[in-house]
Amino acid sequence: MFALGHLIKALADILNLALTIYMWVIIARALLSWVNPDPYNPIVRFLYNVTEPVLSWVRARVPVVFGGLDLAPLLVLLAIVFLQRFLIPTLMDLALRLG
Repeated sequence: MFALGHLIKALADILNLALTIYMWVIIARALLSWVNPDPYNPIVRFLYNVTEPVLSWVRARVPVVFGGLDLAPLLVLLAIVFLQRFLIPTLMDLALRLG
């Protein structure tokens, strides 16, 4: 059973890292929306391609545009923080109990 505990701990660590990286990508995308970036820049295209599926999913389900201000990135950031504060510690506790 200890191997399963180590596996769950490793998955929790990887998930936490992936959520942190995605949080910074969302922040970069939100900051980039304040300026007029070159849409052909590879970095801009990467940021839009990585974040747009999640942001468009949120926009389709929750009315998050108020007065021209898009709050979808804020909702996604709140969801990421919730997952990091709830799901990651839960997985770590489960790994500790199995290990």
